[in-house]
Amino acid sequence: MRTTTSLARFRYKFSTIFKKVSKYPIFKKKGRKDSFYLEGNIEIKNNRIKLPIFGWIKLSEKIKDLKGVKNVRISRRADFWFVSFKTEAKKEKIKYAKNSFVGVDLGIKTLATLSNGMTFENKRPYKFYKRKLKIEQRKLSKKYQKNKSKKEQSKNYGKQQKVVAQLHYKIACIREDSLHKLTTYLAKNHVRIAIEDLNVKGMSKNHKLSSAILDGGFYEFRRQLTYKCEWYGSKLVVVDRFFPSSKLCSNCGHKKEKLYLSERIYTCEKCGLRMDRDLNASVNLAKHVVS
Repeated sequence: MRTTTSLARFRYKFSTIFKKVSKYPIFKKKGRKDSFYLEGNIEIKNNRIKLPIFGWIKLSEKIKDLKGVKNVRISRRADFWFVSFKTEAKKEKIKYAKNSFVGVDLGIKTLATLSNGMTFENKRPYKFYKRKLKIEQRKLSKKYQKNKSKKEQSKNYGKQQKVVAQLHYKIACIREDSLHKLTTYLAKNHVRIAIEDLNVKGMSKNHKLSSAILDGGFYEFRRQLTYKCEWYGSKLVVVDRFFPSSKLCSNCGHKKEKLYLSERIYTCEKCGLRMDRDLNASVNLAKHVVS
């Protein structure tokens, strides 16, 4: 039987459905974004956590002894189970260098080029594991067997499905790791950071560059940088997408009418400046912040 609180929630939910305020609830399908929520008596000691119903569970990493954790969320990614919870933490005080303004230009060959000359490598994990992923997915399609009477998949199909899921998870982890390192460095070491408001959805429509653009994780870069700037007290400046950062000369301000994607070295027709295209764009973004 349902408790009084759950019955009240159930009645409230269906009253909003009948009033056409919300839609009918869609139940979660097993195997897709598996997760559940627990609350109650929770303890954390070294590499173990005590959960309601389950009891003590061993973790793969050591965590400091914490008290006051009221609820946790258990989730699964590629046959790996994770536990997440909230806890209080002291705000880290950051000492910035004077006038530490920086412009960041995102690209395909290099993930980010800073106005101070620093570059961050684009690991492009999907491109690196593309062939292996293709082979494993082909194996998965060959192992598929459907029993017409029972409507079941073969056990070998389930095993191979885990192999493909783990490879996808590995690609995502490599991408997230490089983005977290880059955004943390930027937010911790600079007072103001300038980036372009990129139209990622429109850029990904180019079938020749879409794979490389999505592999870089441009949207995820901006999302991470936004909340990390709030954490560390730095300011993020998003420059308008129509600002011609690549076409402008960072030395004299002359604007080129046309600049092809194949031109990796920016050459100014007026002052004769020769500079890397991405570096020139990042310097223009940094000047836009200062002004």
